[in-house]
Amino acid sequence: MDPLVRLTQAAEERGLLAAWAPVELPPGVQARYQDWLAQGHQAGMAYLAEQAPTRLMPTRRFAWARSVLVLAASHAYPPPPKPFGGLRVGRVARYAWVRDYHHLLRPHLEALEGLAQSLGLEARGYVDTGPLSERSYAVLGGLGWVGRNAMLIRMGAGSYLTLAVLLTSAPLPEAPTPHPHRCGRCTRCLAGCPTGALLGDGTLDARLCISYWTIEHRGLVPLERWSGMGEWLFGCDVCQEVCPWNRRARTFWAGFTPEPELAYPDLRDFFTLSSRAFARKYAATAFLRPGRTRMARNALIVLSNLDHPELLPLARQAAGDVNPVVRATAAQALARHGLKAPLEPLLRDPEPQVAQLARGLLEALG
Repeated sequence: MDPLVRLTQAAEERGLLAAWAPVELPPGVQARYQDWLAQGHQAGMAYLAEQAPTRLMPTRRFAWARSVLVLAASHAYPPPPKPFGGLRVGRVARYAWVRDYHHLLRPHLEALEGLAQSLGLEARGYVDTGPLSERSYAVLGGLGWVGRNAMLIRMGAGSYLTLAVLLTSAPLPEAPTPHPHRCGRCTRCLAGCPTGALLGDGTLDARLCISYWTIEHRGLVPLERWSGMGEWLFGCDVCQEVCPWNRRARTFWAGFTPEPELAYPDLRDFFTLSSRAFARKYAATAFLRPGRTRMARNALIVLSNLDHPELLPLARQAAGDVNPVVRATAAQALARHGLKAPLEPLLRDPEPQVAQLARGLLEALG
């Protein structure tokens, strides 16, 4: 049997959507990405620029590569029931309601990698961990199109799709048929984005994106970004929630099981758990990427945006946190609500930048 057919069948037997694409990205795709970087749309994700040469031309690193098997798993699952007890406010992006997709998809990708090698091919798989343009390959393979929300969209599946790729040495007999662009005149995602991060041409400015600020950004979140973040504790799904194609997505990958404690985490965890205890409780979840300190930072912003009654006691507690970013965010939250007294101890903070911030906030409050 043709190795391409055998690998496709094996992927589909595992419940995954599958498509093949050539490893060489068209010049137009490469130029578009380079222009995106040149305009600074990657925000603080410097690694995207550093990895660009390999991302745009994988054969620099994998000289044997000729094709890419693109795999997609739908995470259009319904929300789990909300747990009782705890401080469960704020919203979490849907993909993070399950254990980390890297861990869940990796065994399946390894099995396909092993199958490819048994068929006499060289192969290397990645689950969003290598310098590869998964979305571009999905489009080249006809798996779907990139919508105005900058997401891959597929008719019948929508845009809640987690991608993985398998590089192989198998040549493609012919170029795949591209999927028609089906956004039409719809601009609901552009109108729905709370921060105007979508540029309208299928690209995104990460400098304005809630997902960037809540997950990738390491330091303080500027106050001017807070209101746009609304209730989003981790990531953001607005541009997908308003997309009509997602209303028609009725199935999701059986390997994903939404968990109540991930969809509705107890915000108090981020202030009471040590970093080690946090890592144990949220092992193999997407929350490990920002870690306890950034989740605490995000929680303070959400509580501030909601003017939640738990803001003051948690901000007081956070003002003594071991991490300076958390202490500084607590100072910002207290000042935002005109609370001078809890700010005053931060004037003596051991971290000069935190003390300086507290001083400036108190002066601004008069």
